[in-house]
Amino acid sequence: MKPQKPAENPRGRVGRKGEDLAFELLKKRGYKVLERNFKSPLGEIDIIAREGRSLAFVEVKTRLSSNFGTAKWAVGPRKQRKLSMVALDYLKRHSLLEQPARFDVVAIDLDQGQAKVELIRNAFDLAY
Repeated sequence: MKPQKPAENPRGRVGRKGEDLAFELLKKRGYKVLERNFKSPLGEIDIIAREGRSLAFVEVKTRLSSNFGTAKWAVGPRKQRKLSMVALDYLKRHSLLEQPARFDVVAIDLDQGQAKVELIRNAFDLAY
């Protein structure tokens, strides 16, 4: 008998749905997804993709409501620093420190079953 996966919580399901929508959007826009949910001891990056000659480190933010603001504004300075550290770790591990790279955000607002998906290229600079 196969071991069962633990049940995913509602927040996890929303996050997974958002990542799947982001993945499809990026493919349609010509990105080549290299990794999903890259984990390092420093944290996690949702999607790492190549667009042309550049690497894009993509953070996916999904919101069910705008009670606490829209998804577009959910990547604050603290999260930017964390993503920057993880991205640098990825670049070092893969000997890609000379590779052009940027941070993109896919913001997804799910409102009454309708998904508004927005790609924000060059969403922020490397944060220290």
